[in-house]
Amino acid sequence: MIAIIDYGMGNLHSVSKAVERLGYEAVVTGDPEQILAAEGAILPGVGAFGDAMEHLRETGLDEVVKQYAASGKPMIGICLGMQLLFSSSEEHGQHEGLGLLPGTVVRFRGDYKVPHMGWNRLSYKQSESPIFKGIEEGHVYFVHSYHAKPERESDLLAVTDYYQPVTAIVGRDNVYGMQFHPEKSGDIGMQLLGNFLTLCK
Repeated sequence: MIAIIDYGMGNLHSVSKAVERLGYEAVVTGDPEQILAAEGAILPGVGAFGDAMEHLRETGLDEVVKQYAASGKPMIGICLGMQLLFSSSEEHGQHEGLGLLPGTVVRFRGDYKVPHMGWNRLSYKQSESPIFKGIEEGHVYFVHSYHAKPERESDLLAVTDYYQPVTAIVGRDNVYGMQFHPEKSGDIGMQLLGNFLTLCK
């Protein structure tokens, strides 16, 4: 069973349907016991970083997510959910994140369109990662105004190019993150999500 963590700010329905299409049982839940008992966990997110962290703390799910990560079972953050894995964000002020991956989340700065929105090609930094098994580099769908800057290069699995290298996929041990929406990214997105789910068996 795959737990999709419900803290009041996420694209829960589309992620749940994508997991089920890939042949796995999904449960949308904010119940700590149910989350901790799951074989895999997904932290989705849509909206502002500070609001999301406030919701997680109010529900106590921030500590549940940290406990889940420490269990060694596979977990992935999607879109804002990926950004929450990092130490901090500058979105509408300074906000502390979950601190599972060292690094910060910053706004795109430059004379170009923000948010970054549309299909962009992935470039694998660590093609040996199990998340990429059997998948060639291709295009996935992004919508974001802020991007993560990991402190450790070893945590950076894939980038895309938007006037600069932009963090697209991160991972360390059992914790992964995708800045784009795999469930809205066609075959490649679903294959990437499928590779994560195979780690949960």
